[in-house]
Amino acid sequence: PGSWMIKLASVWFVSPATVLLFFQIIVDDDDSKVWSLYDAGPRSIRCPLIFLPPVSGTADVFFQQVLALTGWGYRVIALQYPVYWDHLEFCDGFRKLLDHLQLDKVHLFGASLGGFLAQKFAEYTHKSPRVQSLILCNSFSDTSIFNQTWTANSFWLLPAFMLKKIVLGNFASGPLDPEMADGIDFMVDRLESLGQSELASRLTLNCQNSYVEPHKIRDIPVTIMDVFDQSALSTEAKEEMYKLYPNARRAHLKTGGNFPYLCRSAEVNLYIQIHLLQFHGTRYAAIDPSMVSAEELEVQKISLHTSDEPEEP
Repeated sequence: PGSWMIKLASVWFVSPATVLLFFQIIVDDDDSKVWSLYDAGPRSIRCPLIFLPPVSGTADVFFQQVLALTGWGYRVIALQYPVYWDHLEFCDGFRKLLDHLQLDKVHLFGASLGGFLAQKFAEYTHKSPRVQSLILCNSFSDTSIFNQTWTANSFWLLPAFMLKKIVLGNFASGPLDPEMADGIDFMVDRLESLGQSELASRLTLNCQNSYVEPHKIRDIPVTIMDVFDQSALSTEAKEEMYKLYPNARRAHLKTGGNFPYLCRSAEVNLYIQIHLLQFHGTRYAAIDPSMVSAEELEVQKISLHTSDEPEEP
């Protein structure tokens, strides 16, 4: 309907039970705004986990999560967003995308900028909620931490090589273990695949003066995932996230740098499963019910019942 266009670009059979679909979808009147996404896992799941990449990332940076989680019965979608120049425009486009995919509510995993956009979308839809839960990986709640709000509106003028240099300045340097080195190499390759307008718009979203209004999303279950070694986030930015979400679960990784989902995928995938466990046996489960044991469901029901009971005065 309307301006919606969908193109099924390719299909992969990851395993006999898992089909990975790659779509390109336009949901705006502007035909240049193309969402690219991988959709894998049981199509019967109506509340999947959606991954939002960082400034330098594309949809396929989450390939290790897509392969592992779908193998365990989850439905996951990894996105690459089109060129949007402000947060409101992004949120409106993302809402249209969910409408097109016929997804009423979703779980969001956002890395860095992706995490900030996930929070802004939860805030944007708080009167008619579309976000069931959030996993925020190396993310932030206030763009002023980058001290570039005054230059945000000039990124569109800069050539691609200068924009890439700005992004690369936040990548780890020095001796690294092989997995982290491979992860950085992969992200550099993904960065090279992005055009000038894609990079400029993402840096604009990353640095444009904005912050999350916590009172609008305080009822959403949140897991904050971060690392103890070198990353682009300052200690102050991490502390601010803990203050913003005092009831959030915390998933700490000793190492992992900026891209733990690539170089520490087993730990990240485990934390994702722990986060999603609270929704097993409910309409917001992201997993095929047949993949969950009866014992596990019983434990979950008891846990939910206990959490719903009023506290004694």
